[in-house]
Amino acid sequence: MEKSIPLDALQLGVCYYPEQWPEELWEDDFQRMKAMNISYVRVAEFAWTIFEPEEGVFEFGLFDRVLDLAHQYGLKIIMGTPTATPPAWLTHKYPEVLNASKEGIAYRHGMRRHYNYSSSKYRELCARITREMALHYKDHPAVVGWQIDNELNCEISVFYSEADHAAFRAWVKEKYGTLEALNRAWGTVFWSQTYTDWEQIHLPQPTTADSPNPHLVLDEKRFISQNTIAFAKVQADILREVVPHHWVTTNGRFGHLDNHALTDSLLDFFSYDSYPQFSTIIPTDEDEPLLDRKWSQNLSAVRDISPNFCIMEQQAGPGGWVNRMDMPSPQPGQMRLWTYQSVLHGADLVVYFRWRTAAFGTEIYWHGLNDYHNRPNRRVREAAEVGREFAAIGASLAGSQYTAHAAILRDYDNEWDGEFDVWHGPLTEKSTNAWYKQLQYHHIPADIVYLRDAVNLEQLQRYKVLVYPHAAIMTDETARLLTEYAEAGGIVIFGARTGYKTPDGHCRMQPFPGPVAGLCGITVSDFTRIKGTVPAPALRWKDEKFAAAAAEAFNDILQVEDADVEVMAEYASSYYAGEPALTRRRVGRGEAWYYGAAFNEAVVGALIGHLKLRSPVGDWLEAPPQVEIGIREGARGRYVFLLNYGDQPADLVLHEPRQDLLTGKRISGAVQMPAYGVILLEWTS
Repeated sequence: MEKSIPLDALQLGVCYYPEQWPEELWEDDFQRMKAMNISYVRVAEFAWTIFEPEEGVFEFGLFDRVLDLAHQYGLKIIMGTPTATPPAWLTHKYPEVLNASKEGIAYRHGMRRHYNYSSSKYRELCARITREMALHYKDHPAVVGWQIDNELNCEISVFYSEADHAAFRAWVKEKYGTLEALNRAWGTVFWSQTYTDWEQIHLPQPTTADSPNPHLVLDEKRFISQNTIAFAKVQADILREVVPHHWVTTNGRFGHLDNHALTDSLLDFFSYDSYPQFSTIIPTDEDEPLLDRKWSQNLSAVRDISPNFCIMEQQAGPGGWVNRMDMPSPQPGQMRLWTYQSVLHGADLVVYFRWRTAAFGTEIYWHGLNDYHNRPNRRVREAAEVGREFAAIGASLAGSQYTAHAAILRDYDNEWDGEFDVWHGPLTEKSTNAWYKQLQYHHIPADIVYLRDAVNLEQLQRYKVLVYPHAAIMTDETARLLTEYAEAGGIVIFGARTGYKTPDGHCRMQPFPGPVAGLCGITVSDFTRIKGTVPAPALRWKDEKFAAAAAEAFNDILQVEDADVEVMAEYASSYYAGEPALTRRRVGRGEAWYYGAAFNEAVVGALIGHLKLRSPVGDWLEAPPQVEIGIREGARGRYVFLLNYGDQPADLVLHEPRQDLLTGKRISGAVQMPAYGVILLEWTS
């Protein structure tokens, strides 16, 4: 069942912390929010001490006054359960609730997210504060929804308290049933690691060379995900019972958490926090970096959880804690651009973080719309401009969804296993970035799709092309699904190191690429890591029109096993010069490709050309690569977003006239977009 936010128009919101400001500021704040067309306000997610200053003593006066005043101005309230920041009295009295390092050293009060999910006492106290808040505000007319906790698994996504070790022990006992089954799954006969008693089992602990059992590490991540969901369920169940008329969400995505399972089982829709400048301070791609445009890739993954979602925190200024994550001010127009980036990719509610920049605490440099002085500034004016635009166009766009005919496949097991596996883990990010960047630069909208048990053939058939770059763990069921997809006319593309592991993380004792060897019609006769002094070999294309490219990071040397296989490129150097590097097998009405290396942009660009993938608007619109083009489509029509991420104007050519919804003007011919500009075209056939 699709989990999307149910809104009939695009909406703006803001995160607000009334407990941090003098009460005489509140009414002016709400007046200005309303004037800017801000209609949603998130509060209380860090206010546990305000609600429960002493154990069992509850005080609601401050937020009662806040909510009553907000309601006077027609503002809708999103209440946060404040469990991300336990009070000092709680952690002092109950130190067992604290999370711990792998070495067993407890994290102490003074930050946030320093608790563990396994503590029965912490779950009890979280349940109590959630119930008290829900009971108190269940009939308040301003409250429309709840955010559970805040950014589950942010700051830290591993847990090593005594309660976590005990919970993990119980989890593996339920999963495997017997020690014999556990020992087989973890391969403990290796290095005499065999367990003979359940009490011997722990989450990863300090080891020589800091190298624990890899199969234990994979199960650790699965446990953390399920334990996190179980922690959130305590609060979700209370909210469903007490406030069934309010919606429930939480904000992510962070490590070691199956956000699809979380949303499917607990939430009405998923929410996300969008900080595009993280991609400039923590760059992850090479060559021509996508920078803040990398966030489109992140948002594509969010869209796979909820096609229409909430941005619970949208970057609204320069950012940084006092000691890290320092980001410059967005340039004029850039904040508006990021807002429409979120909307393009499925956000129907965008909540800016935050209304006013904190004057004290860790986030004093994490700027919101208003500066400390509270006077008008360009960020406030820019948000007000977006508010006016949302008021004009919001009803047309709400509920429409992003459309794409290419998808990059992912799955949680390979993500988690790849964190610890240097032979395939680093390949996935490199290949995913190369594919996403080239699809972006060719103006071909793409989805990110997580392969899960719920994914079926009909869902995959939305796409002409699926790219599954380096799925080391490959099940027989997934192989059958992808075979059916290809036979029905789809094109599936694999990369090196595909299919050589079982779900336990064991290497298969069969020719690589394991379950998809038959689909691809090849096996891997030899392989090598490309590292150190070993140069990446060049490729020799069967079609000589393709540009030179290197086969990077890892090389599978392929052996053709099926007469239907065509060798599309060979290795041109090293001891395996002349051996197949890229193959294609026609399967039913479709194709299966296997590339024996990590994808880079040159290889992806050549494949896009060979597959004749084209922009859906290519017949009538020309735009430079710095402009992202995406489409939202719904009952009210199709809408083409043009987003200029460049700091220079972009020259467009429209061969057919189109209406710009943001200006109301009909445009055609040569058009110049300003730096960080946004154009929203109504596409009528």
